[in-house]
Amino acid sequence: MARAMMEYTKTVLDKVSFDSNLFCKEVQKALQRLLPYEIEELKIFILSLIHQNPELNQCLIYLK
Repeated sequence: MARAMMEYTKTVLDKVSFDSNLFCKEVQKALQRLLPYEIEELKIFILSLIHQNPELNQCLIYLK
């Protein structure tokens, strides 16, 4: 079940990556739902999205 949540989170973040405010809200939700080792994987995924969409870098403050 946890793996399914990670895949769902990636899908949602990819779909909302056009809007940085919405993206940040979804990142915050994901951090509450995911397990600690999944959060590390999420960081890598988000960094790849930021590479494609630099305006999303404001959401990095949630990934400390």
